[in-house]
Amino acid sequence: MDIKCVGCGSVYSTGYSVSREPSQGEYMLLLTRSRTAFTIEGVRAVVPEGTMILYNDTVRREYAAEDAGMICDWVCFTPGSDAEFLDSLELMFNRPFRTGDPQFVSGLIRSIGSEFYSLSSRRTKMLDSLMRLLLVNAEFTPDRRQSGQQTAEPHYSSLIDLRAKIYRNPQLKWNVDTMAADVNMSRSYLQHIYREVFGVSCISDVINGKIEKAKEILSETSCTVSQVASMCGYDNEEHFMRQFKKIVGMTPTRYRKST
Repeated sequence: MDIKCVGCGSVYSTGYSVSREPSQGEYMLLLTRSRTAFTIEGVRAVVPEGTMILYNDTVRREYAAEDAGMICDWVCFTPGSDAEFLDSLELMFNRPFRTGDPQFVSGLIRSIGSEFYSLSSRRTKMLDSLMRLLLVNAEFTPDRRQSGQQTAEPHYSSLIDLRAKIYRNPQLKWNVDTMAADVNMSRSYLQHIYREVFGVSCISDVINGKIEKAKEILSETSCTVSQVASMCGYDNEEHFMRQFKKIVGMTPTRYRKST
């Protein structure tokens, strides 16, 4: 492994945010030690401390301090000659999830940081060994995330995927039952955990997804309001217009003229 940079207990003030494209072939492992907001493929989720994510070089890295700032540990690296080893682990990329032992992971990152800045003759071998240990034991694989070693809640990856489906498919008849079945949760648990992660109820987010799609269609096409309503899953044009005005603050027609 070729370590590019390491951060241990890095502290960032309230309002700090990152939004950048990754370098070719570069990976980033990040462990939160405070509440942090991640945005992945347009979907924002606020996660607690002890959450991990392993970015590859296919998505923009977007995360921000939540509440009173952000504390995190992180490692940026390229696989180098260990690309085959990395592939063999079948790692999960670009999805935040809770790690069962954040102190263990944080300790490994600290060890990597100490070795990275050392002048030891064994530096390269030690870094390679520590990175292998970190990747093997950090519970990035789907099987491990479902085992008893992994905390059961919240299921960030499945919730983020569900929210992306809702926003991509506003025409579908989403309800709590269909959403719960999609992520294999009970109705009550999904409603609780969805609000905890996204700060909004399931049904309110379904409506938000429909309105966001409606705004996009109104801005980019000449479709009639009736057509927009149908494309966003509304059976009743008047109901669509009422919800649109309530959320956006103006009618669909006025919104189109303002864009």
